[in-house]
Amino acid sequence: MRIPGLSLDFQPLAGAVPAALARVDSDAWNEAARVVHESGRKLVALWGADNRDRDGTFMMFAAYAVDTGLALIALPIPQDATGQIPCYPALSGMFPVAGRMERAVYDLLGIQASDAADQRPWLRHGAWPVGLFPLRYDFDATQRFDNPQQDYPFVRVAGEGVHEIPVGPIHAGIIEPGHFRFSIVGEKVLRLEERLGFTHKGIDKCFESFSIAEGGKLASRVSGDSTVAYAWAYAQAAESLLAITPPPRAVWLRALMLERERVANHLGDLGALGNDAALAFGLSQFMRIKEDWLRWAAAALGHRFMMDCIVPGGVAYDLSSEAAEQLTRLAYDLEKEIETLRHIYDEHAGLQDRFLTTGRVTAQLAVRLGLTGLAARASGQTRDLRAAHPAAPYDELAVNVASQPGGDVAARVAVRFDELFESLRLIRLIVHKLPAGELCVALPHAQPGAFGIGWVEGWRGEVLVALEAGEGDMIRRGHAHDPSWQNWPILEHAAMDNIVPDFPLINKSFNLSYSGQDS
Repeated sequence: MRIPGLSLDFQPLAGAVPAALARVDSDAWNEAARVVHESGRKLVALWGADNRDRDGTFMMFAAYAVDTGLALIALPIPQDATGQIPCYPALSGMFPVAGRMERAVYDLLGIQASDAADQRPWLRHGAWPVGLFPLRYDFDATQRFDNPQQDYPFVRVAGEGVHEIPVGPIHAGIIEPGHFRFSIVGEKVLRLEERLGFTHKGIDKCFESFSIAEGGKLASRVSGDSTVAYAWAYAQAAESLLAITPPPRAVWLRALMLERERVANHLGDLGALGNDAALAFGLSQFMRIKEDWLRWAAAALGHRFMMDCIVPGGVAYDLSSEAAEQLTRLAYDLEKEIETLRHIYDEHAGLQDRFLTTGRVTAQLAVRLGLTGLAARASGQTRDLRAAHPAAPYDELAVNVASQPGGDVAARVAVRFDELFESLRLIRLIVHKLPAGELCVALPHAQPGAFGIGWVEGWRGEVLVALEAGEGDMIRRGHAHDPSWQNWPILEHAAMDNIVPDFPLINKSFNLSYSGQDS
């Protein structure tokens, strides 16, 4: 592993993900960020750890997507003997997506991005007192707190005719809580600011009470619509730190499940997008198809969302020959129905009037702000881990990456249709090429301090899971990262200069995860 223009001592990590880790000082931390930024590459995730019980330091991690894979930069931060707040150089000046991650790191660990422009709290909604940090090793997770909510300092927009519309955090629909503060003139949105964190579940802290073998159950519940993506990323991380390889049949079945998950979510989103533009017919048809798709998974794999089907070392369920034949027929039938529905969507004047030019994110803005996943591919980007860094079996599947230049709701709809057809093709190909063999390998004991990483292209974008082993095969530190961290801030930009009634449509066209972001 190397970053062109930068000399660091990278240590390769075992496993399916092409990744390596380098420990650096503050100067090299800054230099690595500068080189990656100037090369146009991406920051994937930023998180921290408390190592004071082991070596007296905190640790900051930055994961960068580079040409050769995933470059992990680790910065030790000594604890200040005078009691000052531990600090590290901020990355948000170069990578705007780091801003909320930096704020979350402080809320959870008490490590501050020293020169960050935005130092407001992000996750701490009065859930724990000022000065307590849940991810520190000596934090008592059994404590209960009753602290009042603090007023959040929203950015105010002043001027003649400017009004504010507060929406949420509790909504009328069956959706998770999030607060949206619109600054408007008439119906035109001048600014949107989000306040999330209401569904923070303490996943990273919970990892500490799980063994490496069992932690996948927690990971798969970070965000219910991305069960398979998180389970696979966790399994990759566990297999990386254990230096084991799952059987070939298992990785092919994992890909089958991942593509099924992608299909299910795209079906639901396309129905909801039709409904938000007053085409209830689209919702009823796509949800009918999605229900059939989920029922097949329940019958063949034991769970509608394939929960706990992927485990470290392999998979927990096999695909029978009868179920494989059913799935192939279902994929062909579904493809025909989607072709008909796409023609209706493309030719429906009212629908296209609502979709075209709405919620546009230009290619330039997408690159500058770090948009990722499906939304990025709808703004002219072509990055997809299944093609850019194909782990088995994608190295044998030649994934066709869907991309659209428009950057608007119409483009995000078109990418969903394109990816549906590609996933159905991949499912049929996987069933045809599925090798025989074992489903799982035994897990060896973990070496305390061993580190592993998982990185999977979920339906929404890149899911990352990092693990460090503790004593007795327990997890010492786990971190789960959702692509919604990257894309929620960009939704604010997508809403600007649109009218307020179009926001639900714009929001659904991204369909970001509250639960994943707030893990």
